[in-house]
Amino acid sequence: MRRHLPVALLAVAVLASALGVVYAKHRSRALFVELDGLQQQRDAMNVEWGQLQLELSTWATQSRIERIARRRLRMKNVDFDNVVMMRP
Repeated sequence: MRRHLPVALLAVAVLASALGVVYAKHRSRALFVELDGLQQQRDAMNVEWGQLQLELSTWATQSRIERIARRRLRMKNVDFDNVVMMRP
C-alpha cells in the first residue's frame, strides 16, 4: 500500500495538471473570441466616427452657413456705400 501511494499522488497531480491546461486553453480561446469581437466593434465605431466627422464638415461649410443666413435670417452682403465710420 505504501509503495502505491506516491504513484497515486503523481497520477492525481498529472490529472489536475491536465485539467488546468484544458481550462487555460479554453479560457484563452474564449478571451480571443471576445477580443476579436471588441476589435470589430472598434473598427465599426471608427468608421462611424469618420462618417460623423465628414457630416460635421459638410454642415459647417461656409457656403451652407451663408445660404442659411440669407434665407432664414434675411442677411445680405454689406454695401460699403452705406457704411458709416464712427470716430471715438
